[in-house]
Amino acid sequence: MKLGLINSAWAQAGRDTVWGIQKTREIGFDSIDIFADPLDMDVRERLRVKRECDRVGLPIVSIACVALGLIDFNPSVQKFSVARVRAYLDLAYEYEARNVLLVLGEYVWNQEVISPADQWQTAVRNCRDIAEYAGNLGLQIALEIEPFRLSLLHDVDTMVRFLDDVGHPALCANIDVSHLCLSRVPPAELRRLKGRAVHVHISDCDGRKHGDLPPGRGVVEFAPYLLEIQALGIEGSISLELEYSPQPDQIEAWVAEAYRETDKLMQAIGLRG
Repeated sequence: MKLGLINSAWAQAGRDTVWGIQKTREIGFDSIDIFADPLDMDVRERLRVKRECDRVGLPIVSIACVALGLIDFNPSVQKFSVARVRAYLDLAYEYEARNVLLVLGEYVWNQEVISPADQWQTAVRNCRDIAEYAGNLGLQIALEIEPFRLSLLHDVDTMVRFLDDVGHPALCANIDVSHLCLSRVPPAELRRLKGRAVHVHISDCDGRKHGDLPPGRGVVEFAPYLLEIQALGIEGSISLELEYSPQPDQIEAWVAEAYRETDKLMQAIGLRG
């Protein structure tokens, strides 16, 4: 598999998008994931990102999208959110990416006002719509497991159930190693995602709170998860997801450290040639 980086690592430190793309390639990454909202980009910015990635030889694998409105109880918000995810899929097609990484969000009001089953069915209906749109473009949607108590998709079991309920081949799973650790999901559970997982995120954490640290700075035991990921035979990238560096002026060192440590982990089991 290739080793990529989600470009939000640079944006969180206030660095320019093109500068971040150049540094991603200089450090040694094989690919990049773009965290950008197409509704906030003008045509010049859209072209600038793609042209720079092409210039430095850095393929765009995934476009990250947080679309909490897909499970909102207001039909108008749902309608807007479906249209917005379609815009992300259009951007992924334009960028020659493989997928849109999609975060659905959490149940509202502690599951006490709106029935959890109703909110689940809302998500199923809207994801079936966007999966159909993705399939027509030859793209996939990779759903992310989130490690929070009220997340719709918080473990492998809920992921499998949701994919079954939607029942569309373009709707697939993303595997996030740090999130699995926080949700106490054993590595062997990943076997249930055989043929259904299409993208991977990797980072470390303290085992208690979402953090997205460079591997080696937390408590995640990576080898068992990476061995299971290797057995799944996923074609594509493992993408590093990094949150705020404690020293934004040292962001290059923060990302370079994460690259080195992740490369070592992948090389150790033959996951990266």
